[in-house]
Amino acid sequence: MDVVGLGENATDTIIRIPHFPAADSKVEFLSAEVLPGGQVASAILACAKWGLRARYIGKVGDDDAAGLQQSEFDAAGVEAHLTRIPQCDSQRAYILSDQRTGERTILWKRDARLKLAAGEIRPEMISTARALHLDGCNTAAGQQAARWARQAGIPVTIDVDTLYPQVEEVLPFVDYIIAGRGFPGRLIGDKSLRTSLPAIARRFGCRLVAATVGADGVIAWDGSRFIARPAFQVAVADTTGAGDIFHGAFLYALLQGWEMERSLDFSCSAAALNCTALGARGGIRPVAEIERLRETGCRTGNPEQHLR
Repeated sequence: MDVVGLGENATDTIIRIPHFPAADSKVEFLSAEVLPGGQVASAILACAKWGLRARYIGKVGDDDAAGLQQSEFDAAGVEAHLTRIPQCDSQRAYILSDQRTGERTILWKRDARLKLAAGEIRPEMISTARALHLDGCNTAAGQQAARWARQAGIPVTIDVDTLYPQVEEVLPFVDYIIAGRGFPGRLIGDKSLRTSLPAIARRFGCRLVAATVGADGVIAWDGSRFIARPAFQVAVADTTGAGDIFHGAFLYALLQGWEMERSLDFSCSAAALNCTALGARGGIRPVAEIERLRETGCRTGNPEQHLR
């Protein structure tokens, strides 16, 4: 395997609305579609679509959503290790997508039985890959997998946006932490990325710490310097899954051995293109199209402003 991902999958109901509703109001929605998503699942599926040999490890319920996830993995050629939990609903999300801006608000629910335990994974699931991708939800299994990866010399990436319980026990085994804008401040207690990104790198010894900053792009610390890469300008339909596809693209770039500026630009380009279609995986474009936007696309935003 090239990549293995351990973490969340979800089934999203994308509800497009003309504008975000005010309290105690009624808004007629434009459309509603049920689509597959989830942080790690979407990142790994994107890697498979770009030609990487991909494995996914996660849990689902015993409902129709489980079948949807399995069929999507099968169609993309992902080796999916899906544990089905009887009499349990798969993780679901209801996503309100604002037609004017493409921005979304997520309502989600996840049964506690969907969390992976350390004893439910095996070393060969991890050690036979070239890279491991995690989220912050399955901390016990994630820590075990990251330990095995570290022992095998396999780089580990993580997508984390919330201060999950025990997530700090996973981070010492992670090489590339790419977080949502607010996570570094919550972890360190200082909202300034100029302070929090280097502090995380020192505390956990990782190679790179980065924060995605929405329409401004990404800002990263590589141990000696900040790397700021603006986003790309596209016609935004829905921002659902932009971060997931960013992480998938970073995994792809990492395995190509590209220098960091190009890797982050490729990730920004892939994320931007995903925003041109509906759903977490609706705009996963071929590598050639992602590269074309990376090379010729208009940049937007100023990630360096988040260092102030």
